[in-house]
Amino acid sequence: MKKYAYILLLMSLLTCGLQAEVKLPHIFSDNMILQRDKVLKIWGWADKGEKIQVSILEQTKNTQADESGYWSVNLDPIPYGGPYQMRVQGSNNTITFDNILIGDVWLCSGQSNMEMPVNGWGQVYNYEQEIKDANYPTIRAFNVEKAMSMTPNSDFNGKWQVCSPQTVSGFSAVAYFFARKLNKELNIPIGIINSSWGGTDIETWISENSFNKLPDTFKERYAALQGIDLAKFAQENEAKKQIYLNALKNDLGIKNEWFKAPKRISFAWKKMQVPQEWSSTELATIDGIVWFRYSFTLPQNANGKTATLNLGPIDDDDISWINGLKVGETVGYGVPRTYKIEKDILKDGVNTLTIKITDHTGGGGLYGLPKDIYLEVDGVQYPLAGEWEYKESVTNKEFGYIDFSPNAYNSLLYNAMINPITSLGIKGVIWYQGENNANAAYNYRTLFPTLINDWRNKWGYEFPFYWVQLANYMAKDDQPQDSKWAELREAQTMTLSLPYTGQAVITDIGDAKDIHPRNKQDVGLRLSLIALNKDYGRKDIIYSGPTFNKMAISGNKAIIYFDNIAKGLKVSDNNQSIKGFSIAGADNKFVWAKAYLDGDKVIVESNEVTNPVSVRYSWSNNPEVNLFNSEGLPAAPFRTDK
Repeated sequence: MKKYAYILLLMSLLTCGLQAEVKLPHIFSDNMILQRDKVLKIWGWADKGEKIQVSILEQTKNTQADESGYWSVNLDPIPYGGPYQMRVQGSNNTITFDNILIGDVWLCSGQSNMEMPVNGWGQVYNYEQEIKDANYPTIRAFNVEKAMSMTPNSDFNGKWQVCSPQTVSGFSAVAYFFARKLNKELNIPIGIINSSWGGTDIETWISENSFNKLPDTFKERYAALQGIDLAKFAQENEAKKQIYLNALKNDLGIKNEWFKAPKRISFAWKKMQVPQEWSSTELATIDGIVWFRYSFTLPQNANGKTATLNLGPIDDDDISWINGLKVGETVGYGVPRTYKIEKDILKDGVNTLTIKITDHTGGGGLYGLPKDIYLEVDGVQYPLAGEWEYKESVTNKEFGYIDFSPNAYNSLLYNAMINPITSLGIKGVIWYQGENNANAAYNYRTLFPTLINDWRNKWGYEFPFYWVQLANYMAKDDQPQDSKWAELREAQTMTLSLPYTGQAVITDIGDAKDIHPRNKQDVGLRLSLIALNKDYGRKDIIYSGPTFNKMAISGNKAIIYFDNIAKGLKVSDNNQSIKGFSIAGADNKFVWAKAYLDGDKVIVESNEVTNPVSVRYSWSNNPEVNLFNSEGLPAAPFRTDK
């Protein structure tokens, strides 16, 4: 009998040992901020039927895990304050969360300009002082660890951190400066959840069911992966990857000495304007090795002289030759290339520059400004921008290997980095993305509202959604022309038709040479002005620069009326002339225009256009901007033509 009782006791102990402990997703941790003044949903997993108790302040809520082991409780709304402690008790364990604050939680998402940290792979202006001053214990940040999934996940990795000089370096810079302004103005705790990934398309952030409702044209790019067995695909793709990586070590171009000047024209080499990033060319889907070459002519006195070769930034690695002799090599994305040319390399007459570029992922190529690509001999610069030849050597495409990045299929990042917190109460969203979709800006008119409505539907309420319009970037235009970035900005502006939205215009604080401008302080500030005005009752705060209202034609002049001028329009550099306007007649051929203030209107005219029909403002990749309102906020880009 005693033996039988002992066996029963042993079996009982073993059974208890096999029982699962109560768990919560990673979004719940020490130092977290929970959304004030809303029902607080707390959830997790346990054994089927297990009873769970959640306690905070004077509240205690009880629940029971369902058939799948999932459980949740709804806590009554709590006003801002803290620090508090929360206890979650199951049958086999108790979890205690300490140093909890109740405040406002903002989800911060997008691509690299949202991801860019205060100090890390990117550095904001004055970052050393910003880090030193970052003593804001009621600001907390949660960095979502990068992950992809073909199906919706229930959790992701990460933890809440208290803002301090020791932690702020890894915070999203835009999110931090946004939170800092709100925290200072409102004196309430602000939580920022940074869920972003550089170089990503908007499609990967939209849920599968919302994306599937879009027209088929949006799905064509993913046709090759539809209905696949992901596990089998990953295994086969990995095998192809290894073959591809081995091929990179046996570059056909090196073997056949492509770095030597060609003795005759080869029709196997294609042509491309340089500089430009590959994503808008036939190489858009290519990773691997591509060779470029360019022939240029030097005067008779150049023979054997030393020189300096400037190539601007290259994505990713390069080896460069002139006349078959190696002049430089750099490993690393975005590093400006400057190579010293030794004696006896250059020659009078025709010289040939050859560059082997190895691109590991995403876009590639020489992508700086035309003026940054030149050879300097005796203080004289010889431009190298123009039509180059190129030839593929080893690429992922020829081996059937697909770089399975977040852009490989729609919804991968929504599933892994957004879906796990759709039950979490948030105040709203700030968003900085669009650079990756600029080549299909008209699609963005559909995709961006789809994402906003999708997320709101998942959360179950229309939270505020504010975004950053694309900054100014790349070379300035000598003459007015079409612009993909301007079209993307237009798509962003059109999305303001959705309720509870706002846009921070930053066409005055970008960087022509860097897609990641370092002035993130003003970006975060301008987003915070929108929130302060629209969500926190600060109607005294002006949050928008001038926006187009209407145009009237009077003779050879176009008269532009604006909204959101505050106490009036201003020309920032005390110049009588407003920059960035172009004008066209019925032929829709735009020319630069003379523009000037007339009270709170802008008069636009040109001697070349006697009967104006259309006007554009800031309609370029890198527009000239000096029109502001009295609060120092820039006028938003617009066009009156369709």
